[in-house]
Amino acid sequence: MDFNGYLKLLSEEVIPATGCTEPVAIALCVAKARSVLGEAVEKVVLRLSPNIIKNAMGVGIPGTKEVGIPMAATLGYLIGKEEAGLQVLQCVQEEDVLISKALINKGFVEMEISNNNSKLYIEAIVSGKDHEALVIIQDNHTNIVCVKRDKEVLFSKESAEDYLDETIDHDISIREIYDFAQSVDFEDIKFTLEGAKMNKSIALEGLDKDYGLKVGKTFQKNIDSQFLSDDIKNYAIRLTAAASDARMDGCMSPVMTNSGSGNQGITVTLPVVAVAERLGKSDEALARALILSHLVAIHIKKRLGRLSALCGAIAAAIGSGCGMTLLMGGSLHQIFSTIKNVIGDVSGMICDGAKTGCALKVATVVESAFNATLLSLNNVQISKNDGIIDEDIEKSIENLTYIGSKGMEETDKLILSIMINKRV
Repeated sequence: MDFNGYLKLLSEEVIPATGCTEPVAIALCVAKARSVLGEAVEKVVLRLSPNIIKNAMGVGIPGTKEVGIPMAATLGYLIGKEEAGLQVLQCVQEEDVLISKALINKGFVEMEISNNNSKLYIEAIVSGKDHEALVIIQDNHTNIVCVKRDKEVLFSKESAEDYLDETIDHDISIREIYDFAQSVDFEDIKFTLEGAKMNKSIALEGLDKDYGLKVGKTFQKNIDSQFLSDDIKNYAIRLTAAASDARMDGCMSPVMTNSGSGNQGITVTLPVVAVAERLGKSDEALARALILSHLVAIHIKKRLGRLSALCGAIAAAIGSGCGMTLLMGGSLHQIFSTIKNVIGDVSGMICDGAKTGCALKVATVVESAFNATLLSLNNVQISKNDGIIDEDIEKSIENLTYIGSKGMEETDKLILSIMINKRV
C-alpha cells in the first residue's frame, strides 16, 4: 500500500469518540433513524448482534451515571446528533437523563438478538403514529449500510465491508508498516500528537477524580506512598489505566480511538507517550512511534475482527510495545521480538464485555508490553518452539488472531450467556 493509502487508513481508523463505542454506535443508529422518520417517535426496536450486546450492556453512558442499552438508545433519540459520528452523545444534560428514564420505564425501547452473521450489527427501527424508519450499522461503528422510511429505501450498500477491509489485506506486513513509520514525512503524521494530547487529557481526568475502579488513581496513591516506584513502566500503567477508568465510567472527555475502540486507542497511545516524555524524545520521534503503534494494532485487528472473545487490548498493547521499542532505540528485529513476547504472555485474555473492570485489563497488557520491550531490547525473545509462536512474525500474528476469531467462537457465546443470565 502506498503512503496515501496508509494515511487514508489512519484517517478512517483513528478518530475521536465520546464514550464507549458500542453504546455510542447504538445511539448514532437511533439518531439517524429519528432524523428520517419525520414525526414524533413512539417506539424504538433494536436488533443487535451478541457482541454489541456484550460490549454495551454494562458500560457507563457518557455524561450520565447510568449504564445500559436502553439509556444509550433513548439518549440517541432525544439529543443525538448524527453528524457528530462517535461523539453523538457529547451534549448530554441532566434533564435528558431524567426524560430518558421516564421513557424507558414506559417501555419505549425493545431489544432483540439479531441473527445476522456480522459480529458488529445494529438495527434500529423507530416508529411514529403513521411512519416507520429503519437504519442498519454493520461491521464498523459508523458504517451505515441501510436507511429506509416505510418501504422506501433511501440509502443502501450492497457490501457492508468497511474501509479497513477494502484497503488493507493480509499481505501488509509489520516490516512494511515499520518502513512507512520511519520514512513518512513528519508533517503528514503530526495529527497523531493531537490524539496523544486528547488521550492524556482524559488520563489526567481519571487521576484527578474517582472514576470506575480507580485503577490508575490507586497506582498513583501507592507511588505517593512509596509502595511503588515512580519509574517509566508504572507511569505508563497509571496513565493508561486512569484514562480507561474515566472512559468506561462515562466521562465526557473525548478519546482518540483505534479500530473503533477507545480503550484500544488509549492503550496504543499512552504507554508510548509515557516513554517519550520520560526519555525526552522529540515530537517527531513520538509521532513516528505512535504511527507504528497505531498501524500495528490496526493490522492485527484486521485479522482478529473488531469484536471478538479475545480482548482487543492485546492488539493495542502489541502496537504500543512496538512504539516503545522504537523509542528506546530498538531495531526491526527487536520489534518482532516484542510482538512475540506479548503474544506469548497475554494471548489468553478474554473479552467479557465493556465495563469499568476493563481498566485492570489495560493495566495488565501495558505491563506486558513494557516487559516485552525490555526483554527484546536485551535480545530475549520467546522461542519459536513455545506454544503458538512461530519463527515468522506474520504467522505468529495469524496464529493469535485465528484463535481469537475462529477458535473462541463458542467461548464468545458462553460469555454472553453468562452475562445475560446474570441480569435475568
